[in-house]
This record gives sequence, C-alpha cells and structure tokens, in this order.
Amino acid sequence: MTFRTCSYEKEVTRALKDGHWPAGCAPELRAHVQACKDCSDLVLVTQAFQQARNQFEREIAPASPSLLWWRAQLRRRNVLTERVNRPISIAQGFALFVNGIVGAGFLAWQFRHGMSLASWWSDLTRLRTLVLPIGSLKLGWNLMLLIPSLAVLVLLSGLLVYLVSEKS
Repeated sequence: MTFRTCSYEKEVTRALKDGHWPAGCAPELRAHVQACKDCSDLVLVTQAFQQARNQFEREIAPASPSLLWWRAQLRRRNVLTERVNRPISIAQGFALFVNGIVGAGFLAWQFRHGMSLASWWSDLTRLRTLVLPIGSLKLGWNLMLLIPSLAVLVLLSGLLVYLVSEKS
C-alpha cells in the first residue's frame, strides 16, 4: 500500500466535481488519466457515484405541494398534542408517586399496629351509608391529619400543573 498521491489528483478531482471531465479538460490531463492508475481509478469511481446519484434523483418524483402541506399540518398537530399532553402526563406521574407513597405509608402504619387490616375493613363495612355525620365516625386524630394532607396534596398538584404548563 502506497500513501503517495499523484500530483494531478487535485486537478482531476476539481474537473470531476465541476463537471468538466472529459470534454472540458486539457488534453494533457486526459492523457495523464489514461496513463496513471490512481487517477483512472478516481475517475472510474467518481463517475460511478455520479451516475448512481443522477439515476436516484430521476427515480424519485417530487412530492406534490398538497402532500407536503398535509405532512406539515400533521407534524404541527403532533407537536401541539405532545405539548398539551406533557403537563397531564407529569401530573399523572406525580399522582402515581403520591399514591405509592401513601400506600407504602399505610402498609407501614398497619404493620406497626399488628396488621389489623381485617378489623379495619369490618369497621368500615359497618357504616351502611356515606351520609353519616362526620362526628359519628369517631375518627379522632386520623381525620385531623387526613384533611390537611389532602389539601396539601391538591395544592401541590395544582402548583405542579401550573408550573409545567407555564414552561411549555
């Protein structure tokens, strides 16, 4: 393998690139290409690639303007849909995270108190209707923790959706 290049290689490359080969070249350059193996290979490969590109360009018909317009409208709608769905998906992820934390906390609380899920469920089923006054539920501290926790959750969720929609 030799790494030396021909002194005419730049001239041949320029002639091929500009489209002057072979008619627009000097006769001495054409004679050199016939004698030099490197330059003749360069001409052969370059012309093969140019012919392949020209054939490819002829085979592909230009798209109609209405098709291009339709694709642009479809792309615009997809971008708008993604922009609208981004805050909703973030809020859903946040809600899933909060529900997971609440569920894990509930299970930890139940585990700490001896896993009395069955007694809790039986107490809940004794409430025949949902219309009972809050005082008769006898929830005590649980209700005092539940209401502020839900309020904080609602405020944080609203703030998160607002912040995400402002950045979009």
